[in-house]
Amino acid sequence: MKRREFSKVIAAGTCTFATPQVFAHHGWSSFDETRPLYLAGKVATVKWQNPHAELTLELNPQLALPKDFGKLKIPTQSANVDGSKIFSNAALPKHRGIWNVELAPLTRMQAWKVEPLKVGDSIAVIVFTYKDEADAKVARAEFLIVDSAIYGLRSAPQS
Repeated sequence: MKRREFSKVIAAGTCTFATPQVFAHHGWSSFDETRPLYLAGKVATVKWQNPHAELTLELNPQLALPKDFGKLKIPTQSANVDGSKIFSNAALPKHRGIWNVELAPLTRMQAWKVEPLKVGDSIAVIVFTYKDEADAKVARAEFLIVDSAIYGLRSAPQS
């Protein structure tokens, strides 16, 4: 077998055995950043791993926007993120139930000093999903709220 043909066979075999997560992972650019959503509930499952932490969130049945949203102190990040605008534009999702939420890479979670989440934890997130929630119940977290702490997940904390 010639060297070039052998390389093609090896490459094809490698792709065949790649994990489904490799094929399922996508970039943040596919999410609609013009419509932030507010989700709050209990963590149903969590994967604290790279390329980013992930969880499933069972939404509170009486989900409502917090009354004090305008008074929250939004943390500053190294990226230019208008957190106040994102929070003020946050809406409730059309779809209720369980959502799949993609958080930040673990290095960024560690930079924010986010403790690993556990099943049963009560959290809230400001997320972006696909335009018109087309791929319902899949979202990328922009902000994570645990207890009274708010973490910006687009970039590292501004020092």
